[in-house]
Amino acid sequence: MAVVTNIDEIALVYARALLEECEARGGTAEAVSIGQELAELGELVRSNKQLGEFLRSPLLDAAKREASLGRILKGRVSDVLFRFAMVLAERGRAGRLADVAEAFDQLLQERLGRIEVDVYTVDGKADEATLATVRTRVKEAFGKEPVLHQYADANMIGGVKLRVGDQLIDGSIATGLRNMRTRIARLGGEQIRGRMQNILR
Repeated sequence: MAVVTNIDEIALVYARALLEECEARGGTAEAVSIGQELAELGELVRSNKQLGEFLRSPLLDAAKREASLGRILKGRVSDVLFRFAMVLAERGRAGRLADVAEAFDQLLQERLGRIEVDVYTVDGKADEATLATVRTRVKEAFGKEPVLHQYADANMIGGVKLRVGDQLIDGSIATGLRNMRTRIARLGGEQIRGRMQNILR
């Protein structure tokens, strides 16, 4: 699912405009409400391949896409989000809905003094003690309330890996072993070179 990173400027421009509109209309409560709606819509676009292709395809007539999107959303989302989606479609940006939703969420979390943290473990189910430690350390490091999202990573042997914005904090055992192998290989190479130098002296 904060420092806004890995999202291009176009998505950020639209997300900021929507956030400012929400805050002008109803403050933080309005922004949170619209954010939930937009997140659901973004997830729908990401998970529904046909919808995503429909919104992105350069082969479709822009006016027809806009009309179809209007029919899909009318009465199913708030008026604010409906009008915003129509503006995106008008400007040929309907295919960026999921990106805008992600940018909006990051901007909103920043406003709320929160930071999104992705927590990776082997099974995606870190115990509460581990999560409590993560919360404490993230809060100390960033001065914000962490919002944790757990994910499974089958390539990990054990341990925990965190992603905060574009920062990866890797405490996994697999990475530790890889680093150890690299250090051993480097040390071995240095020893061999040292011996060769001694022989040549």
